[in-house]
Amino acid sequence: MRFLPILFLIMPICASLPVQAQKKQAYISGKTVDPNEKPLANVSVSLLGKQTGVVTSDSGTFTITVPVDKAIALVFSYAGYKTEQRNFLLNTGERELVTVRMEPGVTHLDSVVVTDQRQRREAGLVVLNPKNAINIPSPSGGIEGLIKVIVGSNNELSSQYSVRGGSYDENLIYVNDFEVFRPYLVRSGQQEGLSFINPELTRNVNFFNGGFQAKYGDKLSSVLDIQYRKPKRFGGSAYIGLLEQGLHFEGSTKNNKFTYLVGVRNRSNRNLLSSQETQGNYVPSSADLQALVTYQLSKTSSIEFLGNISQTKFKLQPAFSQLTSSVFSPLYTANLGLDIYFEGREEDRYVTSMAGLAYSHQPNSKLRLKWMLSRFENDESESIDIAGTYLFGDREFDKTQADFGLITNPLGSGVYQNFSRNRLNIEVWNASHKGSLDKGNHYFQWGQSLDRQSIKDKLNEWEFQDSAAYSLPYNPGQLNLNKVIKSEADLDITRISGYIQDNISFDDSSGLSLQAGIRYNYNTLNKEWLISPRAGLAWKPFSWKRDVIFRFAGGAYQQPPFYRELRRYDGTVNTALKAQKSWQVTSGFDYNFRYGNRPFRFTMEAYYKSLRDVVPYDVDNVRLRYFGENNARAYAAGLEMRLFGELVKDAESWVSLGFMRTRENLENDRYYDYTLDENNIPVDSIQRDGGWVVGFGE
Repeated sequence: MRFLPILFLIMPICASLPVQAQKKQAYISGKTVDPNEKPLANVSVSLLGKQTGVVTSDSGTFTITVPVDKAIALVFSYAGYKTEQRNFLLNTGERELVTVRMEPGVTHLDSVVVTDQRQRREAGLVVLNPKNAINIPSPSGGIEGLIKVIVGSNNELSSQYSVRGGSYDENLIYVNDFEVFRPYLVRSGQQEGLSFINPELTRNVNFFNGGFQAKYGDKLSSVLDIQYRKPKRFGGSAYIGLLEQGLHFEGSTKNNKFTYLVGVRNRSNRNLLSSQETQGNYVPSSADLQALVTYQLSKTSSIEFLGNISQTKFKLQPAFSQLTSSVFSPLYTANLGLDIYFEGREEDRYVTSMAGLAYSHQPNSKLRLKWMLSRFENDESESIDIAGTYLFGDREFDKTQADFGLITNPLGSGVYQNFSRNRLNIEVWNASHKGSLDKGNHYFQWGQSLDRQSIKDKLNEWEFQDSAAYSLPYNPGQLNLNKVIKSEADLDITRISGYIQDNISFDDSSGLSLQAGIRYNYNTLNKEWLISPRAGLAWKPFSWKRDVIFRFAGGAYQQPPFYRELRRYDGTVNTALKAQKSWQVTSGFDYNFRYGNRPFRFTMEAYYKSLRDVVPYDVDNVRLRYFGENNARAYAAGLEMRLFGELVKDAESWVSLGFMRTRENLENDRYYDYTLDENNIPVDSIQRDGGWVVGFGE
């Protein structure tokens, strides 16, 4: 941990690249509104003839630095509205305040590079272009494929990802403010189907890899916030690939009161799995249907329906597997081989359905209210009955021999059988309300949510191992199974959660903005109250010549247990399991500059996470097997740097570099430290405390 203070010292040093006071600048601040005086967010504000600018905040406000002592023009542009232009002539240090009313209309906008101040001011926020998800060269593809490039996850067959040392279960996913879930029984990336998120329907992708606000839920690592499009006219698309095919269509009525967005996809990884180490007949298939429908009830009210139904099937009839490894040691050197012959099959089925209804009401330009009701269901089944006969020994590698590739000196043989009949049904009902109130320098946001979670689970697994005609574990006169899990669970959990936060904009000359909030969570399973304060601060020194924004964030992040964490290794359920808890802090800066007449953006962020009441787990491909006990402490610390820009002209690209250290300390864990003689044979041992060991993310 000695290096952690160094990380936080590096950033201001790096950011303090030759900085000089700006002597010839003026500032224009203001607000953009529609004809009904409602704030317009994400309006592009740029200098006429320049390729840089800013966008307005959620409350429609903006601040931009402009040259002095000469006539300049600001151009305001927004899809579906006419482009507006305002002319100015300002003196050094002068500040101008304007309100721009945008009129509806259809315009053709010139290309500009827009600097999203929200993206730059919020800690851990990475904004992704959903169009890149369609063409990314990755077997998993999709939005998650883009995220895995950002966070560095390396399981190419899986869409799951680990963020800053966290587990796959520590990531939140929202689509149009509805929380969505993944299947839970999946053991490997081969069994995964389509992701819930359809890139063809996606408008915005905001990914937080840490330091996220109180308005987001109760997980430890990250938030993926997806917004689907609201179409203005009829359109559609279709694509065909070796692994995936898709079709989508969209449209709206003439008055744009009614809109629809529908997507259909089909995916099969059969061609990809044909090259697997275990040869056999792989038959994976996945398909889904999604629809987003909106209707404008009045000028101030609208309703929205989001629906999804997806099904994934996986069938496997393994035939043969051949493994080889070379061993070199002072005592033994050999080319060892393992041949396995299979019989039996595996059949898995995962069905996910989701229906969400939202009603939005905006009584005036300052107040926005939203009510949501949703139902999410995972219905999963897993059937495995596979036996294998194996032969272990020295493999012949001399191509001139007739027995090339065969095991010539058997060292062991045996039989094993894996059997599973697992069923899981998870149903989640959610009713929630959220709102926002614009009070000028204060932008309040709040939310309240009620969840009813029903979990019905039945596990029936056993494993038989026979080595050299002895069943393991060996007991004379008995036939023993190596592993047996038989368990049933029927849980009903009610969760209550909520938050309130304030987004504060200080005087324009200070360049400061503050987000501070608190959220709470309570569940009837372990009857635990959780309070999580969180805050974020951004500072842009307007007097500096360079375009730099400093960011700081910190707070409490706590994750109540759900299905997988509750299960112990033996299949029993620990209903007294407490939430995993952490304090997290991040600090960094964002620097915009131009090089070779191209815009670039460099970000650096250091982070530290201290965790307690951790539930340890083992990683089996993409399946996490939890201990079901709060018996560990952990920490993660690191430094991340990214350079965004046109490294190749007209091609959006970025380069990332990161360093991370994770450690975990389990309670009452022990190991033996052996003393070896000159022949590397143990002659003595000492029992030692396990202490801090390398965690999952490193």
